Amino acid sequence: MTVIALTGASGFVASHLRPALTGLGHEVRPLSVREGVAAADVEGAAAVIHLAGESVVGRWTTAKREAIMASRRDGTRSLVEAIGAAADRPRVLIAASAVGLYGDRGDETLTEQAEPGVGFMADVARHWEAEAMRAEAAGVRVVRLRFGIILARDGEAWRRLVGPARLGALGPMGSGRQWWPWVHIDDVVGLVLAAVADERYTGAINVTAPAAERQRDLARTLGRILHRPAVLPAPAFALRLILGGFADELLTSRRAVPARAQELGYAFRQPTFEAAARDLLGR
Repeated sequence: MTVIALTGASGFVASHLRPALTGLGHEVRPLSVREGVAAADVEGAAAVIHLAGESVVGRWTTAKREAIMASRRDGTRSLVEAIGAAADRPRVLIAASAVGLYGDRGDETLTEQAEPGVGFMADVARHWEAEAMRAEAAGVRVVRLRFGIILARDGEAWRRLVGPARLGALGPMGSGRQWWPWVHIDDVVGLVLAAVADERYTGAINVTAPAAERQRDLARTLGRILHRPAVLPAPAFALRLILGGFADELLTSRRAVPARAQELGYAFRQPTFEAAARDLLGR
């Protein structure tokens, strides 16, 4: 039985990933970076999957921003130090990151080769990935999974979409022209499993669906499926008033595409938003 060490084991993504790992015969070893990780915690594990981090949902107060940054930068640093100190090291570190790395890029198509952008989440992701890449010095394969907006029935992003949509209150957010780099939870799990098993997976991987959508088009699709209007706008200033800095995550345009995953031959289970939405709605 292969041991997979997992941080953020009680979190949203892990709740979907753990059954998939155990179903493949792996033993999952939960780790807590908040309590500190020692070499013994990763000793003998074939892989470490690092998902831990302060949630980005909510108003971005100064304290919230500090928690978001520290949980990713410092938590990853302590994990990598433990990996480096282990005698029987994991072969691979699969570390969560985010397409927030790219900043606000308008209509630019963003493959994994795109340069980092500017902004708070871009800064966070840069630190996050830099700490993870230090594991390469210990001879560990490092995969940096840049997650997009993850859609799942039990996920916050989907609830914030489908709730207003059922009421006919989901329309353009700001201009509505911004690209939303969404991805279905099935493909999040699928790409993590592929990264564990396939040594060709290394470096940055955009975990986004191949069919990018502008926010206004996504709203229209969901409205059509639900037979609800999707024209009620949410002005940018109102979103910022309600959500503070987090509103920028809804208003920012990131046309991030999964170039590397497609190059490696990954077959997306939910490649289009309409198919993903119908799956999540049970239609």
